[in-house]
Amino acid sequence: MLRLIKIELQKIWFNKSSRNLVFVSLILPFTFILFASIKIKINASYNLKSNDLGIFSFPIIWHFTTYLTSIIKFLFAFVIVGVISNEYSNKTLKQNLIDGLSKQEYICSKFYVIVLYALLATFIITCITFGIGFFMSDTSLKISEIFNGTEYLVAYFLKLVSFFSLCLFLGLAIKRSVFALALIFMIYIAEWLLYGIAYYFLGTNKATSIKDFFPLQAISNLIEQPFQRITTNKITQLKGFTYDYSLHNYEVIIVILWTLIFLTLSYKLLKKRDL
Repeated sequence: MLRLIKIELQKIWFNKSSRNLVFVSLILPFTFILFASIKIKINASYNLKSNDLGIFSFPIIWHFTTYLTSIIKFLFAFVIVGVISNEYSNKTLKQNLIDGLSKQEYICSKFYVIVLYALLATFIITCITFGIGFFMSDTSLKISEIFNGTEYLVAYFLKLVSFFSLCLFLGLAIKRSVFALALIFMIYIAEWLLYGIAYYFLGTNKATSIKDFFPLQAISNLIEQPFQRITTNKITQLKGFTYDYSLHNYEVIIVILWTLIFLTLSYKLLKKRDL
């Protein structure tokens, strides 16, 4: 495993664009520290602070930081499809197979790096969230209140691994990085079109249930947007509205299954392809 990881890391490190994208994607989460320290002076008697809505306090901060940070996953997606595209265009993939690297090892090497990156990104966001949360939250919080919401870290990790596994499959299928990433947006549009058709014939509930099984939607469901949770607290109390933002076991299972499907399709595709 270490040998395969070393091979992939060398490919990323010696490519300036890939190296810079990885660096930027891991540095960007630290901007939360800047956001957390923002204070705008409205007048002599009132200052607007970034945490007035409680977004940087426990437990909501776990939800808020993991959701926003997951948006920048496209940066590492460029790295994955870019490396694969270069391997096809420069014939290095064929050379690696000639030199003794099996097709199964090739897929494993990509997946190992995906998991490594996801672990590193999760570790960084964990440290940042803990730091900001302790600084911004009430000092009288109990330990249980601090760790309430850490399940979003699991969701964040799975979200990265599954999305990058999809990018791996599309990169192998399309061979061109730009078209592979463009296909992701086409899949997104296709999911909404299918949802619209299901909505027309089956109604809201059944259409939503079907949509939850679509790959991109399933990945997105791991971390629901936190803004409605933040802004509707008072509405929920007054009118009895509810908003389900929790992580469900069936959502995790669906995403794991899709990840396995992406990896299996990647291997089958590479196995049948004449390089």
